[in-house]
Amino acid sequence: MHRREFVTLASAAALGAGVSSVSAQSASSTPLLKPMEVGLLIAPYDDPEERFRRVHDLGFSNCFLSLDGYLGHFTPQLAAQFRELLGKYELVATAVEVVGPPPLIWDFLHGPSTIGLVPPSTRAARMDALHQVSDFARLLDIAQVQTHCGFIPENPADPLYPQAVEAIRSVAERCLSNGQFFLMETGQETPTTMSRMIRDVGMTNLGVGLDTANLILYGKANPVDAVDIIGPHVRSMHAKDGRWPTDPDKLGEEVLIGTGLVDFRQVFAKLHRLGYAGAVTIERETSGPQQIKDVRQEKQYLEQILQSELG
Repeated sequence: MHRREFVTLASAAALGAGVSSVSAQSASSTPLLKPMEVGLLIAPYDDPEERFRRVHDLGFSNCFLSLDGYLGHFTPQLAAQFRELLGKYELVATAVEVVGPPPLIWDFLHGPSTIGLVPPSTRAARMDALHQVSDFARLLDIAQVQTHCGFIPENPADPLYPQAVEAIRSVAERCLSNGQFFLMETGQETPTTMSRMIRDVGMTNLGVGLDTANLILYGKANPVDAVDIIGPHVRSMHAKDGRWPTDPDKLGEEVLIGTGLVDFRQVFAKLHRLGYAGAVTIERETSGPQQIKDVRQEKQYLEQILQSELG
């Protein structure tokens, strides 16, 4: 039997047992989320309790954990601390993500050689980082691991393409062994290329983390149209807004939700029809008091649309 066929069949069987087991464990210890419940992306460094408390105080029930600051320090003690804080503030952690280690340059000139699992020079270190965070997430019963896989070549004959396939498959296999989905975050590649990668990797636990703004910021697609291509594979969502790039060297501008080009009403409606039941995670790339003010406004904006669309 061809290796990919074997891995696909094996992953289907293991995923049914592994991921459902993790979900059952999580459900027994944390409150269940409503479909498309609004959450918040946080990077809980320096003062983790303050970050988790802020999520609770802003009225969220769930959070997405960006954990690059802990690379090399994913200890059982840290997992115990996070578990205690999640319980204390009645929060569900929906996914974990790492994108490092550096270098990471978020533009069109240097991004292709520094972001994700595509660049050969950093590939092994990035795979190791994802293995680390997958093992850590297992300690917390978190069933989704996400990252940017990078500027996946549009041309499948590019020598980097099969290398990326093998790297992504390796990480997906590690996640599978931990009862998790491995999610590719949208951004650097077109939806068609991401769809091809899912097919070629051939793992049933490989899915998509839909970042609504990134598709626009990188000039790759309108997120409403992208859902027609990758929608069935979407298992997490970053709610973010933005505008198209006008400088060919720089990404487009991320802006306050509701002031950019993302049509959230159509995105939500299409995902709902496809049966998407995951969180809608706000990611606002500002900081300080302005970020808190923006997040409050974005939460209200998104919840009004969701109430209108889903009832």
